[in-house]
Amino acid sequence: PRLQKYENQEAILGTRNSYSKTDHDATFMRMKEDHMRNGQLKPGYNVQIGTENQFIIGYSLHQRPTDTRCLIPHLEKIKSQLGKLPSTVIADAGYGGEENYDYLEQNEIEAIVKYSTYHREKSKTWQRDMGKIDNWTYNSEEDTWTCVAGQTLHFRRVSKEKTESGYEIEYRHYRSAGCEDCPLKSQCTRAKGDREIKVSMKYLRLKNQARQKLRSEKGHTLAVRRMIEPEPVFGDMKNNRGFKRFLLRGLRKVSMEVGWLSLAHNLLKKAAIDAKNQGAKRKPTA
Repeated sequence: PRLQKYENQEAILGTRNSYSKTDHDATFMRMKEDHMRNGQLKPGYNVQIGTENQFIIGYSLHQRPTDTRCLIPHLEKIKSQLGKLPSTVIADAGYGGEENYDYLEQNEIEAIVKYSTYHREKSKTWQRDMGKIDNWTYNSEEDTWTCVAGQTLHFRRVSKEKTESGYEIEYRHYRSAGCEDCPLKSQCTRAKGDREIKVSMKYLRLKNQARQKLRSEKGHTLAVRRMIEPEPVFGDMKNNRGFKRFLLRGLRKVSMEVGWLSLAHNLLKKAAIDAKNQGAKRKPTA
């Protein structure tokens, strides 16, 4: 009986690391509303929305707390509903991984998507860090890296890793010839032997591509625009409408609940715009 109980629990759990006894589809996550300030975990769902001019054009629910693995399923759901993908996607650093960048490029979507170190790499501390390969030089003809101290790291081997979704990442490994007598070694690595690095050349290319777009005038304008798109919509639902927890249980029912919320938000938004336009038309002229 106990073995059967464990097997049933594993079946409910699936690929997750937790589930709620009162809602088996819900996963324990850290919430922004942490009134006790102790990082308490609560059962919930990760809601993703896509907006344009603060109208919700698509939504999706996920049973994982991190945003990285939610982007592709979210866009695929939008594609199935609207018949096409958006031409441009603007997202914050939580979505900037190789798998997402690759998907956006393959689908010819302009990606204005930050990666996790985008803001930190602008700091002087980051730019002076000798251990960061961002501050090294890559020679594409010889396939070598040269560190700040002038040591050359030569290619050694290739390794491959698969993400949880099955996406394969290829890493190229490089190693220096001799770091023992380097006066800068303590500032570069804590490893006892020579410095070895592994690099996904595809991610490096995609990240550089994202950086150029983000730093362009158009990219900066679009990235700033994101600040007034989905966040105010969530804020309107939670603070203005007072909706801070789901009333239903189960992925299917909660998804329906988010659909009702999205529909109500869009209708209220349209009504407010229409009322504003009507008021502008009635305004007497001097």
